[in-house]
Amino acid sequence: MPTKNQIYLDNAATTALDPRVLEAMTPYLETYFGNPSAVHSHGRQVRTAIEKARKQVAGLLNVTAGEIFFTSGGTEADNTIIHGAVQSLGLKQIITSPIEHHAVLHAAEKCAQLNSIPLRLLEVDQNGNLDYNQLTQWLEKEPDSLVTLMHGNNEIGNLIELKSISEICQEKGAFFHSDTVQTMGHYQHDLQSLQVQSIVGSAHKFHGPKGVGFLYIKKPHKIHPLLVGGSQERNMRGGTENVYGIVGLAKALSLAYEEMDSHKTQILGLKKLFIEKLSKALPEVSFNGASGDLEHSLYTVLNVCLPASKKNEGMLLFNLDLHGISASGGSACSSGATLGSHVLRALDSSAERESVRFSFSRYNTTSEIEEVVKVLSELYLEKL
Repeated sequence: MPTKNQIYLDNAATTALDPRVLEAMTPYLETYFGNPSAVHSHGRQVRTAIEKARKQVAGLLNVTAGEIFFTSGGTEADNTIIHGAVQSLGLKQIITSPIEHHAVLHAAEKCAQLNSIPLRLLEVDQNGNLDYNQLTQWLEKEPDSLVTLMHGNNEIGNLIELKSISEICQEKGAFFHSDTVQTMGHYQHDLQSLQVQSIVGSAHKFHGPKGVGFLYIKKPHKIHPLLVGGSQERNMRGGTENVYGIVGLAKALSLAYEEMDSHKTQILGLKKLFIEKLSKALPEVSFNGASGDLEHSLYTVLNVCLPASKKNEGMLLFNLDLHGISASGGSACSSGATLGSHVLRALDSSAERESVRFSFSRYNTTSEIEEVVKVLSELYLEKL
């Protein structure tokens, strides 16, 4: 749970651990400590827990347990599929976009370099919308391609048309991978109804533990592992499994699916309230990408472009932190970088105006939203 008297609005970076998830994990921290690869009873007890978790995740996504592989998180899963698919399937081109998470962009850049194949970035407009016609044209020229596009953008909240893109890729014969880290646990994913070859998830984005995620690879596709040195995860990932993390991931995802509708209603209400109150308090405010569109963006993310202010220039996140408010200037994975957000640069966002990503969870309250709007108003309406 967030610290008392502080307001945590950086849930796209990580969410608080649900106490029920910790309860499910605790026996595997305290009592069941065996190595799951061992054949004795201590090992078998733990192996059973991993396979139960795998079946839980598979059941929620409507796939088979043999199509789910546990990883250390979304970044490893993205790297595994990007490198593995290109190398194993002999793909001749990678298509992605300039607004992907660096787990995809950097992996795609490295993979293209190592395999001497072209990397193509789809054009994106100032609202963060991708050019689907361009995707079709590129696939007509080279269908033997890896297409990797994130379902929900972690910074600006844009949602791609997952079904439409999967159909384009299926028609052209391309391998389609989607980073679903931001939408997993927040939206239903019935993978039997989608022509997507792989997706990924990370537990700490839906109130599970950090350091554990998963990769779905649709049968009959088989790819080479990224990490070697052991036969774990059916030879897909060397290294002893993060048992308590895997148990926690499955519990967190199960809870997320059970309570998804009520959580969406609550969080969407908070986002709507934030937009209404902030727009009234600061009429010059705008919202980056599609994040201000309640019907066509991640309901958990709002990227706010604030009025130009010499007082707050380069200091807004610091000033918010002084008031006990945690938010992000972009992707949390690049919080120490000096270059700023590559996503906002791709949208040609104004460099003179500070942008802040506020991201919500079921633990946030109406009073917190009102307090944040009040603080922002004071920071921007004070005389310079």
